[in-house]
Amino acid sequence: MSTPSPAAVAQSRRALTTDALAAVVGDGRPLSRISVVATSPSTNTAVLAKAQTNPEDWPHLSALVADHQTAGRGRSGRQWQTPASAACTLSVVLRFTGIGRNAYGWAPLVVGLAAVRALRKLGVGAMLKWPNDVVVEAGVRDIPEWGKWRKVVGILCETVPGQDAIVAGIGINVSQSSAELPVPHAASLATLGATKLDRVALLRALTAELSDAVRTWEGTDDRGAIPAAVAEVCATIGWDVAVDVPGGSPVTGRAVGLSPVGGLLVETSSGERREILAGDVRVRRAN
Repeated sequence: MSTPSPAAVAQSRRALTTDALAAVVGDGRPLSRISVVATSPSTNTAVLAKAQTNPEDWPHLSALVADHQTAGRGRSGRQWQTPASAACTLSVVLRFTGIGRNAYGWAPLVVGLAAVRALRKLGVGAMLKWPNDVVVEAGVRDIPEWGKWRKVVGILCETVPGQDAIVAGIGINVSQSSAELPVPHAASLATLGATKLDRVALLRALTAELSDAVRTWEGTDDRGAIPAAVAEVCATIGWDVAVDVPGGSPVTGRAVGLSPVGGLLVETSSGERREILAGDVRVRRAN
């Protein structure tokens, strides 16, 4: 595994600007609007408030990018921080056409699919961990509940109150050293050995893949392509897992697929097939 040069890390940590990302905005381009700020406690919190107050200013595929997110939020109230300019942190508004709220469980999986595709185009062997993480099999040792998987992307999708819209928060670890990562199962593109840490190029690739994935999801004729595409990159399927579900006992068994609404299907030792709509997956062993 190679180590990025100090020059590559320094260049990666140059401040992001709206001008540098202007090419992703406009007709026929991935985003309808982009706003880049130097710092934000949480891009999701900020965009949720803005989208509620001024929905017309935050249309479908509009985005807020923070060069430094200081109090990022994850599922179940978890918080995380990154060094300044060391990650890609953004939130994107998704206002769907023809997708009902009963299908919103697919949102983090569609966003994760886009992140996987963007990273793979940059040479990173990314996979989706249900429901909202992107991982790479790169560990030299097993970590309990993660094995050799290392988390490089986190996703948080939240509905906008009173609107048929979702804010999708995405955080990609880019140039952090091992000492700068918050937990042992985390990784960055730098610790994975990537020599190119260009955050502008990564954001351009990510927004292009996200726009494409959402368009496919919205398309009546092609909607069946999304479950197949997600399943193809979902590393959780085929593993023995324990899933911590809200308000209940852990569900253990083999992850065997995805349900029509994006839930995880787990086959227990008794042969019962359980549909998990929300929970934290702990891996036990692979097929």
